[in-house]
Amino acid sequence: QVQLVESGGGLVQAGGSLRLSCAASGRTVGSYAMGWSRQAPGKEREFAATISASGGLTNYADSVKGRFTISRDNAKNTVYLQMNSLKPEDTAVYYCARSPYSTASANRQLYDYWGQGTQVTVSS
Repeated sequence: QVQLVESGGGLVQAGGSLRLSCAASGRTVGSYAMGWSRQAPGKEREFAATISASGGLTNYADSVKGRFTISRDNAKNTVYLQMNSLKPEDTAVYYCARSPYSTASANRQLYDYWGQGTQVTVSS
């Protein structure tokens, strides 16, 4: 079993920054791809960013490219999402997820463990 716990969410003004953390316990996640997904009210959950097991390959949704950066510290069993230049449309619950594969994907079906989520609210 893997437990994922997100932290770092909160209320921020447009243009501000937040850094989300996802701490994994139970098993190491160093051999697996990870992702940050988000779900806004009334919208489907979408992946904002994914990262391969080694951290060498990252992918971003077009809506966050150039503003968000995903990274990982496998020694700490933690994944991060640095969010800059935040916009009101970034308001959502952000979820950390683990894939059983080393290569990242934006397909939700390919992730087997999910955190409980952390709320990010961006005011205009």
